[in-house]
Amino acid sequence: MSITDDIGFSTPILVLSEAERNTVGEVARKLLSSGRNGLNSPEWTEAASAGWQDLPAATRRRLARFRRDSGAEGALLVRGLPVDESLLPDTPSASGSVQLAPTVPAALLTMFACGLGDPAAFLAEKSGALVQDVVPVPGNENFQGNEGSVLLSLHNENAFHRHRPDYVLLLCLRADHERVAGLRVACIRRARPQLSASCLRALHRAEFVTSPPPSFGSGQDAPAHAVLGGDPEDPDIVVDFAATRPLTESAGEALLELHAALSNTADTYYPAPGDLAIVDNHVALHGRTAFTPRYDGRDRWLQRSFSLRDLRRSRDHRPGDGPVLVR
Repeated sequence: MSITDDIGFSTPILVLSEAERNTVGEVARKLLSSGRNGLNSPEWTEAASAGWQDLPAATRRRLARFRRDSGAEGALLVRGLPVDESLLPDTPSASGSVQLAPTVPAALLTMFACGLGDPAAFLAEKSGALVQDVVPVPGNENFQGNEGSVLLSLHNENAFHRHRPDYVLLLCLRADHERVAGLRVACIRRARPQLSASCLRALHRAEFVTSPPPSFGSGQDAPAHAVLGGDPEDPDIVVDFAATRPLTESAGEALLELHAALSNTADTYYPAPGDLAIVDNHVALHGRTAFTPRYDGRDRWLQRSFSLRDLRRSRDHRPGDGPVLVR
């Protein structure tokens, strides 16, 4: 195992050795028999949690360090996971596409989600599936979400929700044809030194509103919130540049300054099959550069999962203590 940096790309990259890749693949394949009742079943997540313990110790140690401190970039890329593009079916193109049957990529995502905390999902989003497809959908090209193909604005995942994911996991199964769809990651830890004192003060005031998407009931009153919170020297960030609006003139100016600083310090990475991006959703935002889908069965295909560090905090949102938040 080694940790490297792409040229001009500062987010740490964990590269699995061939032996580690083989071990991970063996563990993932053993997990498939536990998915007979679906990927949201207790049997699947329990087996994935146990499987995580069988992964190479060096991999588990690196993820434990990331969980404790996600670093200046707020993200980690794992390269070399056993995803065989030649064995994949056509890229899905239906709206709301999810993974229901056990597969090696689904096993990889669920195990890593267990290594970070507990897998979780939101009923209003992709029907609450724990493993979701991120694919371009015909007619949704301009959509600011996982089914679009235009530039996707930087955002915290589900920034409007008080139980937003702690981690977002994105596993590449198939890259886009031209290899121009880049994952953008921007961390407040890198951007903060570029912000003026007046901007920081404004961002810490509850003078912003983030609207939920239609699937979560947009149009409902959203409480005002601060964009930055916690320790002023190492703040958390909550913003979606496609959905967060300022309530005052000073808040608007601060939001523009923040966007510029995040854009200036963002990394862009072009994932290949077997690459897993893990984003700390408390300090880092993510987005995507534009690309042109062909809808020929070979379009870009990522799968996504969320992980919560403390599942207990959302207990009143999860009937039966299951993994799906219903509100």
